[in-house]
Amino acid sequence: MDKLKKVLSGQDTEDRGGLAEVVEASSLSWSTRIKGFIACFAAGIVCSLLGTLLLWVPRKGLYLFAVFYTFGNIASIGSTVFLMGPMKQLKRMFEPTRLIATIMVLLCFALTLCSAFWWHIKGLALIFCILQSLALTWYSLSFIPYARDAVKKCFAVCLA
Repeated sequence: MDKLKKVLSGQDTEDRGGLAEVVEASSLSWSTRIKGFIACFAAGIVCSLLGTLLLWVPRKGLYLFAVFYTFGNIASIGSTVFLMGPMKQLKRMFEPTRLIATIMVLLCFALTLCSAFWWHIKGLALIFCILQSLALTWYSLSFIPYARDAVKKCFAVCLA
């Protein structure tokens, strides 16, 4: 009824879609967000560790490693959705400062799973898992001010 009063009185001038209503209806308390973050992040770590342990299984070990490692990393990144919310997370992921890092992470996720399931090339799956780790590190550093510049300078000094 209040919504109708606002619309009729002209106070509610913004046209909000169904997505905005869903986001408002599913807002969580801060303690629930922290619990969700911890649970999702812990699940991601468990998946990554399980994948590392499954690496030594004969025949299918590398495939299992690639899948569990990738799903673990996806869960770890997804855990921050609990802290920021889904829309803010997507906006921050695709900001110009971390656009290339985000694309590389998502591309490495996809290529790891493709090499494990469709191409069946173990060595390529392992290479993409390594690239996935590097891309995730670079992506994570983009959230820390001047961290990527510091890493670049360290590598420049080490290689010079």
